Amino acid sequence: MKRLNLSAIETSLRAVQADFEQINAALDTPRDPLSDEVLERMLLGYRQVDAYLADAVDLFALGNSPLLLELNIRVLCGLDSSLRAECASQIEATKEHFYANTDGGVASLVSWVHGLNGAPVHRRAASTYIHILSQPQLFIEGNHRTGSLVMSWMLARAGKPPFVLSVDNAKAYFDPSALVKSSRKHSLRMLLERPKLVKRFAELLKDDAEKIHLDGDTS
Repeated sequence: MKRLNLSAIETSLRAVQADFEQINAALDTPRDPLSDEVLERMLLGYRQVDAYLADAVDLFALGNSPLLLELNIRVLCGLDSSLRAECASQIEATKEHFYANTDGGVASLVSWVHGLNGAPVHRRAASTYIHILSQPQLFIEGNHRTGSLVMSWMLARAGKPPFVLSVDNAKAYFDPSALVKSSRKHSLRMLLERPKLVKRFAELLKDDAEKIHLDGDTS
């Protein structure tokens, strides 16, 4: 079973944090700085992805939607019980949004993912990320971060390196993500742009993957 190299992932994210001012200056749409809090909670997300891999969890199987939701809660609120208590109203609102029977809800996402069966894993991961991030989004907040964790789980489950933000791939990730975030799932714009965006993200996931972020067979 492939597992994540959490140490290498942390090294990459800390390099992004250290160089974020320069990265931001090159982006078409500037992002908020990568704070220590955001970074640490993102690492919690990767640790949870690694645990799902160890347990051979299928995030899109019937009954596993709470496990998908947990990734979002971790990147937003962490694990500390007192902080989660402070986030209680946010968590409840996120659950209501997540389970709503809309194009942005989890049922829509699961249906979308199942419709991708048979496609190469990089295209499946890219298309899933686009579905999460486009409007209406799956979560109220944290869709970029949670979406990248979902992509990482999909890739690593197929034996491929996860997606990890780096100094080298930041612009190639953030710029098209901004385009996706401003588009509605079933709009004419998305209908026309989706094939190109899927190809663009799939190439990013494949060409910029770092094998160091994936450990070998630990079964």
